[in-house]
Amino acid sequence: MKKQDILQEDTQRTKGLDARESNIQAAIALSELLKTTLGPQGLDKMLIDSMGESIVTNDGVKILKEMEIEHPGAKILVDVAKTQESQVGDGTTSAVLISGELLKNAKGLLAQNIHPNLIVKGFKETSKEILKLLHSSSTEVKKDSKKLIEDIAKTAMTGKIAELDMEQLSSILFEITQELRDKDTLHFNKLKVQKIPGSLEDSEIINGVVLDKNPAHPNMTKHLKNPKVLLVDFALEIQELESDAKVNINSLEEYEQFIESEKNYLKNLVYKIKQTGVNFIACQKGIDDSVAYYLAKEGILATRRTRKSDLEKLSLALNCPIVSSYEDVSKENLGTCSDVTVKEIENELYVFVEGVKNSKALTLLLKGSTKHFRDELERAIDDALGDIASILKSKRIVAGGGAIECELEFQSQEYLNSLEGKSHIIAKSFIDALLVIPKTLCLNSGFDEIDMLSKLSKNHREGNAHSGINGFKGIVKDTLKESIIEPINVKEQAIKSATEATCMILRIDDIIAARKLDKVQDFSGDF
Repeated sequence: MKKQDILQEDTQRTKGLDARESNIQAAIALSELLKTTLGPQGLDKMLIDSMGESIVTNDGVKILKEMEIEHPGAKILVDVAKTQESQVGDGTTSAVLISGELLKNAKGLLAQNIHPNLIVKGFKETSKEILKLLHSSSTEVKKDSKKLIEDIAKTAMTGKIAELDMEQLSSILFEITQELRDKDTLHFNKLKVQKIPGSLEDSEIINGVVLDKNPAHPNMTKHLKNPKVLLVDFALEIQELESDAKVNINSLEEYEQFIESEKNYLKNLVYKIKQTGVNFIACQKGIDDSVAYYLAKEGILATRRTRKSDLEKLSLALNCPIVSSYEDVSKENLGTCSDVTVKEIENELYVFVEGVKNSKALTLLLKGSTKHFRDELERAIDDALGDIASILKSKRIVAGGGAIECELEFQSQEYLNSLEGKSHIIAKSFIDALLVIPKTLCLNSGFDEIDMLSKLSKNHREGNAHSGINGFKGIVKDTLKESIIEPINVKEQAIKSATEATCMILRIDDIIAARKLDKVQDFSGDF
């Protein structure tokens, strides 16, 4: 039996250098695609799906999630971005760029006949040394002041569309931080971002929850003072019969009795709800039109098809349970607030549940002129909150604008001098890859790369450890004093994730595909 006979006939196999080359090229191409989005002068990508819907963003993880990437090697870098996002909330583009640069340098090492296992070992060892230097080069934050939190937020939003109004947004984010914070932890589950048309300067924080839902019936009351609130996740309607169930009706009289029994059931349902004294119902599932009518007659406001996440936030805010059955509807399971109001904003109705004592939930009413603008604002806010959460956790920051990467390159010279032969070459390739961040900042800002990097190198040799690039002014300055700062966690996670992904790709020497993958063996960089 031939070796290839153990595989199915239509299986495609790529081995050795070809397999490794395919994965490396795919990962590099993906990192090159994201390069232009980095930094204060980063540009946006327009992504159009199969339905013709478009997204305009320069958020790295959003771009990668929306792209239909098929190549398995490139998907590893997508996982890097997702991990970076879930762990620290920001730095996804940096993590992917470092991964791509590490693989580019590794490709050169492979061309020198250096074994991939040696490269993997050298990269892992160098990564450990770099992370030690990163910690020693960071600055401890003794007090998380309003200015620090606002500076972190501004740095995170720089380069995104939100930077046009980042003074106001950073102030709003500081207020949100104070509300979500429990010691050194931010509880993001307490925050809802409700995007609505309008002007950004009119954005505000609501002490409570805003539902983008219409009342279940047009005649329902639009304003309630000190209402009692019921949260339910079961349908306020007649349950549909199972597909194989049948009801035998032999006469018109039986049919009328059947309809009448349904009406009586729904009336009794409304009656029981009314007896509890409830004024507002948020229902996760459907509400029958006749139930909505009866509720409206009783002066009860209700919303149908309320999102589960909104119900959970209402439960937090009102400190009441979500009722799961008809039998559990009771006075003991009601919540209270000071005000429930239906408001019309730009021809859309919203239900504001406000005035909750010791509320554990709040809503950021985020206004913007277009849907694309509002979506990008929300992504910028997510990044900023992720950075703020990292600062509160680690209490350490590093200088931005490529300053920390240049300092790591300078500080690592002693480590490099302790190595020789292939170990020295591999370690230097790893360290050089970190400079992709300042290089890309220069490229995207239109600055002369050679001049900028030589100035940075000179400054760091002279002991200016925080010397970095001000992308707006086109000058090399102490970015820590310029308030261009980043949490140490973001840089740490980017280096860790990039190293792990690079080592994983380098260790692959065989691709066995159960179906035909045209772009695995001959990758052109086109996803």
